[in-house]
Amino acid sequence: MLRDEGDSRYFLQLENRRRNVFVTQLGEHREEEDKDVTYIPIINEAPSKILETDANTLQKTLVLKKEIEVDRVTAELIAKRQEFRERMKAVARRRAEFTKKQQDCRTQALKFDKFLKDTAVKRRCAVQKYQAEAKLNEMKEREINKLVAELEKLRVRQQKLQKKVEKYKVYEDFLLKITDKLPDNYLEYGEESLVRAIIRRHETLSTTNQSLIKNLIALSDDYEKGQHDLEALQREHDTRKLMLISELSELQIKSHRIQEKNKQLELNIRNNKGYFRYQSQELGSLWLAISNLAEQCYMPHYGRLQEMGLLSKLDMIQEYILEKMQIEQLATQTDGSRMLQSSPRSKTQHRKIGATKVKSQSQVPAGSGGIIQTPKNKWKVSV
Repeated sequence: MLRDEGDSRYFLQLENRRRNVFVTQLGEHREEEDKDVTYIPIINEAPSKILETDANTLQKTLVLKKEIEVDRVTAELIAKRQEFRERMKAVARRRAEFTKKQQDCRTQALKFDKFLKDTAVKRRCAVQKYQAEAKLNEMKEREINKLVAELEKLRVRQQKLQKKVEKYKVYEDFLLKITDKLPDNYLEYGEESLVRAIIRRHETLSTTNQSLIKNLIALSDDYEKGQHDLEALQREHDTRKLMLISELSELQIKSHRIQEKNKQLELNIRNNKGYFRYQSQELGSLWLAISNLAEQCYMPHYGRLQEMGLLSKLDMIQEYILEKMQIEQLATQTDGSRMLQSSPRSKTQHRKIGATKVKSQSQVPAGSGGIIQTPKNKWKVSV
């Protein structure tokens, strides 16, 4: 390592010491002694500066010193380049890590978004399934209640039938006792006997009872089948109702969105109507100003004023103003040519012409809101 030339260790530092003098004589000749003292100058410059400024320094020494400085600067530059490369590598590595983390974050965000969507779909499916199961449970509960009511009715009917059986048990016992006491050939007493008629009646009633029982069983089967069909239709109706309710809710959401959009469009239309109304008012005012200017600047060779269009009126106004400008220029040129031969009469006429010119320039059609400027600014109409 090269030593630093600006280091304070390589400078000569002398203190301003106080001279300790033992006085043996009076101080009369003190000034004469001070004159004989030779002072040595104190060097405060750096060694490199002394070598550069010294005339006895060899050029080779200076070149070697410069080469040493160049080597030092080159070494520092190489070190800085190496440090810069390392820092760039670290930056590239951190950038790659940041890109990877950013990509991971995006992937996680997409996965989380997908998870949220799947969760929402599952939640809707679960809600629909819960609603369907709730409806089915209600139907089952109603069916159970209905079956319980039918069971109670059957129990009541069974009790009534048991009471009837107990009631008619006496007659059954009586008939059994009678049949036991009758002779074996009691049926041979004649076909028209009372017992034969009772037996036939009993057989007829038994046959009718069996047919009625068969019809009742068939009707019961048909009733049960109809009940099952009704329950299936009811379940299908409930399912279709749930689907229609979900579709109706979606359509209502779409309808609300469309209504909000229509409200926004209506608001925009109202704003545009106000803007168009303002433009139409401005256009009407401008049209009225042009019509008033056309009345003031009317020229017969353009035809009737009521039959003229907007462009024709503007052309007529422009021609009228240009004609006035030409007249003004001619009057100005005439006044300039007559300035050398002026007389009191000519001066008076010149004043009259100037007054007429100023009057023609200052005329503005009443109610039009227009301003006609001098020829330097051409002409313009402001409403």
